[in-house]
Amino acid sequence: MDLLVREVRLDDAEAIVRILNPIIEAKVYTAFDTLFTVECERDYILNFPQRGVFNVAIRRQDERVLGFQSMEPFATYTHAFDHVGVLGTYVDLACRRQGISRSLFRATLEAARGKGYEKIFTFVRADNLAALVTYLKQDFSIVGTARRQAKLNGAYVDEIIIERFL
Repeated sequence: MDLLVREVRLDDAEAIVRILNPIIEAKVYTAFDTLFTVECERDYILNFPQRGVFNVAIRRQDERVLGFQSMEPFATYTHAFDHVGVLGTYVDLACRRQGISRSLFRATLEAARGKGYEKIFTFVRADNLAALVTYLKQDFSIVGTARRQAKLNGAYVDEIIIERFL
């Protein structure tokens, strides 16, 4: 697939919500439990941290956004964590296993290094094996399991803690 990966723009908000909300509605891929509005996503993009990295993957053929990846500083209350970013990766449910996340990782990791990050950290639902495999293929390592980390629809969900050093 011929993809372009670029920094997010304000006019990507609708496409991002179109990708993210079905993932949330599926109730098996993410700990998010509330749907996003386009206005909320626009606000998020407008206020995205300057040191953050927010990329979208676009299919060149029709200029459709098929996935996105956002990485924010781990913490802003101390400089002790300035080298650590927290990552999220989302691909259109109809377009998985087509190299979209691989393209996003390539661009995001390069941008993260350029912004002084040394480590990326994230959580993956323990029951989302496809996502865990995707991250492991990108040289992430499992740190441990956060037991009963999320409570969704009255049921606890464990999350796998993973990291990658740049």
